[in-house]
Amino acid sequence: MSGPLGAVEEKELDALIVGGGFGGVCQLHKLRKEGFNVKLVDNVSDYGGVWYWNRYPGARVDSTVPHYEFSDPELWNHWLWKQRFPGSQELRDYFSFVADKWDLRKDTQFSTLVTAAQWSDVDCRWHVTTEDSNTRETQKWKVSYLLMNTGFAGKRHIPDWPGIDKFKGFWVHPSFWPHEEPSLKGKKIAVIGTGSTGVQLTQDLAPLASEFVLFQRTPNLALPMKQVDYQGDEQPIPKQKYDALFKSRNENFGGFNFDFLPRGTFDDDEEKRRETYEELWAEGDFHFWLATYYDMLFSPDANKAAYDFWKEKVRARISDPVLKEAFAPETQPHAFGCKRISLENRFYELFNAPNVNLCDLKKTPIVEVTEKGIKTTNKEYEFDLVVCATGFDAITGGLLQIDIRGEGGQRLQDKWKEGVKTYLGMAVSGFPNMFFTYGPQAPTALCNGPTCAELQGDWIVNCMKYMRDNNFVKITADSEAEKKWAASIWTLANASLLPNTKSVSTYLSIYHIARACLCSVD
Repeated sequence: MSGPLGAVEEKELDALIVGGGFGGVCQLHKLRKEGFNVKLVDNVSDYGGVWYWNRYPGARVDSTVPHYEFSDPELWNHWLWKQRFPGSQELRDYFSFVADKWDLRKDTQFSTLVTAAQWSDVDCRWHVTTEDSNTRETQKWKVSYLLMNTGFAGKRHIPDWPGIDKFKGFWVHPSFWPHEEPSLKGKKIAVIGTGSTGVQLTQDLAPLASEFVLFQRTPNLALPMKQVDYQGDEQPIPKQKYDALFKSRNENFGGFNFDFLPRGTFDDDEEKRRETYEELWAEGDFHFWLATYYDMLFSPDANKAAYDFWKEKVRARISDPVLKEAFAPETQPHAFGCKRISLENRFYELFNAPNVNLCDLKKTPIVEVTEKGIKTTNKEYEFDLVVCATGFDAITGGLLQIDIRGEGGQRLQDKWKEGVKTYLGMAVSGFPNMFFTYGPQAPTALCNGPTCAELQGDWIVNCMKYMRDNNFVKITADSEAEKKWAASIWTLANASLLPNTKSVSTYLSIYHIARACLCSVD
């Protein structure tokens, strides 16, 4: 609707939620229950957040159910999972189920891209501009609160190798995987990257390919997933135990219902330690990482003991001595568990097949992309399909894609130009009434997603209720509080092995230690 002289009329809300993943959906549901006038917008056509995009072969969550779902009994009493680790399609089906049960669609606007947001101290409101993704029509909003749920995987990262535009085959980032599956059987396929996405892609694509090459810079110290397919009404645990699981999920380090052991690695003798490792390994999820001895992430000797066990298990699954060393080096490449652990299903055995190969990018880096494929320092590979699983701008990308301006017109890009500063990993000084989830300096990087979505969502809702009940209209983080928040996190992190491991995921995982801080803030 247009006003005088064709001006676009602003729609007024208590809050505008940006993003339709776990965080945004949780906030929409809870804020409506508290009587707030709120809308959710997303630039895609359905709910799911990262799971709307992740449709590549093998895409699935690496948290077990029922950890990876909302804690509302109205949902879990009426939902059955098909697998212990659901695939992306099942997760999209779950979001559709949640949308129906919570009646979310009436307050959701899809195909809506947020392009700009400006805070005004005159009326203590955010003035937000959106654009219809299909028609490019502009819409204006005037809102008391701006709630950003763009996630830590909001902006794809593709290295600027020369020649990408010359490649005659199919080049794709996995989050842009086409909705209609391309022909893959018998093709020459490459996957670049060995994060969890690279591992999952390899497991599905290598058996289909006539020739397959995985380009690896750093080995993934992956753990066995041990997938389970459920039959009939079978589920991982009885429904009567769900309440206890969701309660404990909020109380443990990783957002699961398990935590570190109350004893150190060398409190056990060698036989008992081996028995403990075997029991953790047999769980087939994150137990070997996050339910192990409490000193594993803090003591180099304890960490090496865990790595040595892992190395023995993995090397036994690989035939080629060169590949044994590439995937599970004799000399530990970095502190175990201080890069994001991935889960795998017979990933290592694939490389025993003659058509499946590994290119070590530390020894032979990529020089350029050619018309036929990829050229490294020692050879040129020919491919029909290249999947560039090189991740995301995982620190600030989702937020900085939007022109966000706070008090005095300061841009968030400029505020963070000299380094990211936040309070609780959820707010920024100079940007009143703006909260974000899955953001920088928050505990969410290594946390089970729905756990932190609910924890952070509850904090935001309770803050907004307090503001309303006490007739406050503006809240902003203090710059000194930002400094103290960062300092407290680094103090905790520096007591661990995390800062000694160089990677973006490690930068994020340092802030995972903030969970204790976040949970203690009222």
